[in-house]
Amino acid sequence: MISCKPIGQRLTALFLSLFVISIVTISAQDIAAGKTLFMSKCAACHNVLKKGTGPALAGIEERGKWADHNELLKWINNPAAYMANDPYTQGLKNEYGSMMTGFADVTLKDVDDMVAYINDAAKPKVAEGPVVTEEPKGNQNALIFGIISLILGIIALILMQVNSNLKKMSDDSEGIVRPDPVPFYRNKTYIAMASIVFFVFGGYMVAKGAIGLGRQKEYQPEQPIYYSHKVHAGINQISCLYCHGSAWDSKHASIPSVNVCMNCHKSITTYEKGPKLYDEAGNEINGTAEIAKLYQYAGFDPNNAAKWDPSMIKKPIAWEKIHNLPDHVYFNHSQHIRAGNVQCQSCHGEITAMDEVKQVSELSMGWCINCHRETKVNFNYDSTKGNKYYSIYEKFHNDFKSGKMDSITVKDIGGLECQKCHY
Repeated sequence: MISCKPIGQRLTALFLSLFVISIVTISAQDIAAGKTLFMSKCAACHNVLKKGTGPALAGIEERGKWADHNELLKWINNPAAYMANDPYTQGLKNEYGSMMTGFADVTLKDVDDMVAYINDAAKPKVAEGPVVTEEPKGNQNALIFGIISLILGIIALILMQVNSNLKKMSDDSEGIVRPDPVPFYRNKTYIAMASIVFFVFGGYMVAKGAIGLGRQKEYQPEQPIYYSHKVHAGINQISCLYCHGSAWDSKHASIPSVNVCMNCHKSITTYEKGPKLYDEAGNEINGTAEIAKLYQYAGFDPNNAAKWDPSMIKKPIAWEKIHNLPDHVYFNHSQHIRAGNVQCQSCHGEITAMDEVKQVSELSMGWCINCHRETKVNFNYDSTKGNKYYSIYEKFHNDFKSGKMDSITVKDIGGLECQKCHY
């Protein structure tokens, strides 16, 4: 008699193993996830290709011992401890005048994803031409391995049916009378398993869709004038606060007036030396024509510039707001930028590399709460210097100086209290 039960067990184990392997592979190195992590934790101080507050990160695996991502993880989790025995990171502190903020919540998987994004972003790009949007590699892998998992599931069902038929043939040869195998589509066990999978997956998709209601990540409206942040804030290094000055001392970041634009464009009348501009559809933009649109709002004649004054402005530019929060949410730009020393890129992404700006962060409640849990408050203060905004927290200052606390997060000073963000 042919023993078939072990075959079924092996097939089931094989299917489960392959399924698990496919799922693990899906989540191996996800460039899209790495970019999200980079924007939230690294972009405030680092750029991939050029120096900022910290060094450029292109080729990070070639520095020190960081080809081993476990070593890199140790540095990110606890820079102070790592630097104590590492000459390379000691040199970084001497060169840049400060030590990197530690992120104890970062995992090895997070490091793999961020390095994957950095390596991808460091690849040479075509200098000019329309931007071609490609599906992130991580998403492509997820689709491929999802299809593979489906095929493996079908094969497993077929093999289990074959196993059942072989067992029936073996029993018949031994004279054992058994009922005919039930087809898998009528098998109650298979039907129950399929129903469970359907309801779990369906429930997950419904919950995910419900959570996303009202969120507008990737929102990118068309503006009345094509304005390139890459040209202004990136190439020409115009400070964000020059145009959005009220972000320093008020709740709102403000939208720049025509006057602000004309401070420069009274003399800059054409766009000739900068890189070619393209919209999201890949159509080339005439920069000089966009400047001419500004002049229509300002009532400015470039051939008779001496006679223009701000009182000649005809109407404001109706810029489309990109980042919108619900009416019941209170957000203060000054609190974050001035008191908290949060960089614009932490919420708005690599704004200096964007032509047409879009919302890159979720701006969800969970996203804000996680930031408050992880962001360390600058408590470097005494009576003569430092961040005086937090001077009222005497107990925390005393605990910090005595060594009872090595860091204070926004959470510690009440950053998770409901009334801090909700009216």
